[in-house]
Amino acid sequence: MQSIPDAMHAYLPARISASADLPWIPSSTPGKYAKPLRFFADDRGFVELLRMEPGVTMPLHRHTGEIHAYNLSGTRQLCTGELIGPGDYVFEPPGNVDWWKIVGAEPMIALVIVMGAVEFLGPGDTVRLRASAQTQRAEYERYCRDHRRPILDLTDR
Repeated sequence: MQSIPDAMHAYLPARISASADLPWIPSSTPGKYAKPLRFFADDRGFVELLRMEPGVTMPLHRHTGEIHAYNLSGTRQLCTGELIGPGDYVFEPPGNVDWWKIVGAEPMIALVIVMGAVEFLGPGDTVRLRASAQTQRAEYERYCRDHRRPILDLTDR
């Protein structure tokens, strides 16, 4: 006979991560940081908290899958001129190409769900950098090793 905890296991989340235990990982763009929350298996995508300081620009990029972003704090201005502030939600379909910048005096923090990858574009729409579950996980693990932090299992199965 199964115990109550064993029987409930199928209904509980696979992983629970306390975000306070996870580091803010700096990117190559000064003033831009990511806190990984989940990496989807088979390189399907990832979930992160994204923090960017005032004045920082997210360069031109294309999404291979859909994006869901919920602003927790701060304001960003999309290349179309719209302002996205705390409590605002943005959906970006696969293939969307855009850029945006952080405006105002407060850092922007957003919960971002990335399906597929983000391709950062250079001249002639050439892909100069690609962010995927695989690259983000490798960056997280490298950061943890370099800073002698435990590497948590943030990948779904």
